[in-house]
Amino acid sequence: MSTPATAKKVLHVGKYFPPHAGGMETYLHDLMRALATMDITPSALVHRSQISLHSSEELLSTGGTALRIVRAATWCRLLFTPISLTFPWLLHRLIKRDQPDILHLHLPNPSAFWALALPSARRLPWVIHWQSDVLTNKSHWLLRLAYRFYSPLESALLNKAARVVVSSPPYLAASRPLAKIPDKCVVIPLGINDRFGDPTHNDSTVTPAGTDKTGAATAGNLSVLAIGRMTHYKGFDILLRAMAQTEGITLDLVGHGELTRSLERLADSLNLAARARFHGLLDEKAKDTLLSRCDCLCLPSTDRTESFGMVLLEAMSAAKACVVSDVEGSGMSWLVEDGKTGLVAPTHDINGLAEALCLLRDDPELAATLGQNGRQKFLAALTIEASAEGIRDLYHKLPLTR
Repeated sequence: MSTPATAKKVLHVGKYFPPHAGGMETYLHDLMRALATMDITPSALVHRSQISLHSSEELLSTGGTALRIVRAATWCRLLFTPISLTFPWLLHRLIKRDQPDILHLHLPNPSAFWALALPSARRLPWVIHWQSDVLTNKSHWLLRLAYRFYSPLESALLNKAARVVVSSPPYLAASRPLAKIPDKCVVIPLGINDRFGDPTHNDSTVTPAGTDKTGAATAGNLSVLAIGRMTHYKGFDILLRAMAQTEGITLDLVGHGELTRSLERLADSLNLAARARFHGLLDEKAKDTLLSRCDCLCLPSTDRTESFGMVLLEAMSAAKACVVSDVEGSGMSWLVEDGKTGLVAPTHDINGLAEALCLLRDDPELAATLGQNGRQKFLAALTIEASAEGIRDLYHKLPLTR
């Protein structure tokens, strides 16, 4: 069957792919599905999530289109980076076999450096999706040391790229590596599927915790949801300490990580056992149920490692107010407009975060209005369709080598 003249075949090179849990993995999956409906034929080369000596290839059926996903064997991990000696061979083989028009590299991912060494890859135009900088002000010394070797190869990738996609203007403005190539950079926000439809017409029997039996919001009660990996930059310790200064506020924490136990101990020491519930890892359905029940979502991250905040899009889709911190250079406070789609508190400010939560607790109408405004912003520019359209238009503007 012939394809339209504007159609392009694109090979994505990423770190992982679902069912591996993660915002960037979910975005790559959803982006490929959306592009497949727009006369783009996407495929992906990623790593296997588990340690393995064997690579795999699969066809993911979606809306009548089969997405080809190749998972390179992950022999070991070094500094959270998958090491795969078969990756360059697979990359060359896929380029030769599938004849893609464009190579779309999702960074950071050291395996993408193999494209520099392959003539078959260098002949193609490259789009780099800049998910985040490798280094931030709080990066571990070991990572800073490793970056000395990573940085020259990163610069070589950026110099070779035709275009570099960044998720928000603040992140682009604050990124040191991207400051060297401003003319190549284009802002295309990330996006997600609209899983909630119109919450005002939802037939679900779930009743938010901050509402009475008639469904009307009640002042003095607030159900807060926080989702993310239990790690240093998420700021969940600050959220727990802010909770300890309040009354009438409950918290559901979803996620797991190296700080899970210490956060549980902190909650106990702050006498929050009755108000802070740790759920661990949950599937999408269970998370969506909590999103439907909560009054607001809080993401109090403290570092630019939180480059965008995909969970904010989920909350906006569900018409929930968002409370975030104003990390300089992060996309969080760009997504969440203070006083319009949510509230922005100073970074590391326990008192400021407590005041923001109490404001929503005491003014349910404000919380509802912020949530509805957030949903309208989401529908206007932050769906996966909007993101995919921006990527597709970018593809069509690239000069092809074939």
